[in-house]
Amino acid sequence: MADIYGMTVMTDWLLAFLAFGFATAGTPGPNNMMLAASGANYGIRRTLPHIAGIAIGFPAMIAAVGLGMGEIFRLFPILQTILKWLGSAYLLYLAWRVATAAGISPDDARARARGKPLSFAQAAAFQWVNPKGWTMVMAMLSVYAGHNGSYRADVILMAAIFTGVAFTTAMAWALIGAGAGKLLSPGHLLWFNRIMAALMAASLLMVWL
Repeated sequence: MADIYGMTVMTDWLLAFLAFGFATAGTPGPNNMMLAASGANYGIRRTLPHIAGIAIGFPAMIAAVGLGMGEIFRLFPILQTILKWLGSAYLLYLAWRVATAAGISPDDARARARGKPLSFAQAAAFQWVNPKGWTMVMAMLSVYAGHNGSYRADVILMAAIFTGVAFTTAMAWALIGAGAGKLLSPGHLLWFNRIMAALMAASLLMVWL
């Protein structure tokens, strides 16, 4: 009976965490707006490093914060404030890059090749200054870690699960962008970029208000 009860608790925990993961990772935010813009302007193949950077960088952040780094931020809360300011500034810079990117026709391979989508390293590093990312990590650790008997094991499991969640949602947003890029003219694509940039900047409201 104890094993059955334990499996039931684990299953309920897993379903709840998956629902949380897809709801938070799949909703509009800085990562997803950049992915949509990248898919529209550069296509899926050139956006793959960006997708991989999120799918690996964000779970690595979960593991690092959950397994010890979170204690550093608890002891020195000023670090959270510094990261908040740095992240907001960098996010606005990325939004400006997206907003000022000229619309590129899907048939203009030479223009697409000149463009510079986010690299794997840039996307992975961005997770550490992404205000929405920090909100997600702190929420999931406070709500879901430690319910299955071992805080450390739960953190590692959450990081592993979120690798798949992040890859799935990132790929979905990049595909949405790529589909839009094929349908829009260069002039309309320019406005698409500006809308994505505005949504990126607007996402800061949930951090500062």
